[in-house]
Amino acid sequence: MTGRKAYVRSMTGWWWRNPFFVRYMLRELTAPFVAVYAVILLVGLARLAQGEAAYNAWLATLRHPASILFHWLLFIAITYHAITLWKVMPKTMARLRLAGRALPEFTVTLCGWLATLTASVAFYVLVLRS
Repeated sequence: MTGRKAYVRSMTGWWWRNPFFVRYMLRELTAPFVAVYAVILLVGLARLAQGEAAYNAWLATLRHPASILFHWLLFIAITYHAITLWKVMPKTMARLRLAGRALPEFTVTLCGWLATLTASVAFYVLVLRS
């Protein structure tokens, strides 16, 4: 034995130096925001099932300025989550083929955005405007 110590790399903070890992961690941090918004919508559904008075009370809570601010933060986090989701989707899924040729990643991402936009507009027109 020579008495030398083995090199041990520090495990704290190394990912901050790599932009790929920073973006990955930011995306992962937005996932709880998506879950929180899903719970908010489920509470609204439960209040709707309890009757008009309970549903109107839930709506009144959503109109509070703190709730509006919180929803803006949710909107920013969920938008970032959606952007990164559609950017990574073609890299993680099996290659789509059309007429024997693989579709470019940009096409898959664009189709995902168009599907999201179509569903959002349909929801707005059919549910929120009625």
